[in-house]
Amino acid sequence: MPELPEVETVRSGLEKILRDDPVIEEIELKRADIRFPIPQDLPRVLKGQRVERVRRRAKYLLIDTPKGTLLNHLGMTGSWRLVNAGEEDIHDHCYIRLGSGRRLAFRDPRRFGMLDLIKPGQESSHVRLKGLGVEPLDAISFHGEFLHAISRKRKIAIKVFIMDQRVVVGVGNIYASEALFRAGLKPTRAAGRLSRHEADRLALACRSVLEEAILAGGSSIRDYRQAGGEEGGFQHAHQVYDRGGEPCRVCGAKIRSKVIGGRSTYWCPKCQK
Repeated sequence: MPELPEVETVRSGLEKILRDDPVIEEIELKRADIRFPIPQDLPRVLKGQRVERVRRRAKYLLIDTPKGTLLNHLGMTGSWRLVNAGEEDIHDHCYIRLGSGRRLAFRDPRRFGMLDLIKPGQESSHVRLKGLGVEPLDAISFHGEFLHAISRKRKIAIKVFIMDQRVVVGVGNIYASEALFRAGLKPTRAAGRLSRHEADRLALACRSVLEEAILAGGSSIRDYRQAGGEEGGFQHAHQVYDRGGEPCRVCGAKIRSKVIGGRSTYWCPKCQK
């Protein structure tokens, strides 16, 4: 499933397209639902609206207009791309025709994504957005002091803790494993055993891993593609993720793997304590 760097990369690609071509002339829904029902008044409300900005909150994309916001989750296989006549696909579930005549398609073969409409003034109470934790790229809110304070007396594994969307958003499975490797922390350790110094290292590692992944266009493990259809490149820089049984690139020890919190987890037994 696309994580924060992948969603941020898609956001950036959409922003470039919509900055130069901001008017939504028409929205065509090809089905009534994807993972959840799509509001059937979405085409009417957003028809003729001018896109003001394209944002990301956690793993959600938000396309703002004066009359409302299009909320999108990519799910497992969702992507946005410009399509020309004749390039339509049976997995295209929504077309946005822009002022220039170009069309943006939301393509999602496995249909785990979602499209929703947020009316003005309803964002803070929206069921998908309320209760979300801090943004890991926000250095003002996300830092070692915050992680240390909120982890006290928590017995859950540190990897599960930093993947909890109520604590910090967007640090998914890939980047949790990579950040813990950089911080030198074993993913099975109890969150409450994190020292203040270790919390500082972990916060810095989370932010640096995510920022580098964004610069690389995200990680294309299976289906993820950028807004232009290109693959990401950060998968070539993974130190531990999906490398179970392979030698650590730092010390040579065999990378271990284990299912933690229902997700495959990877770490180096020598570099991470």
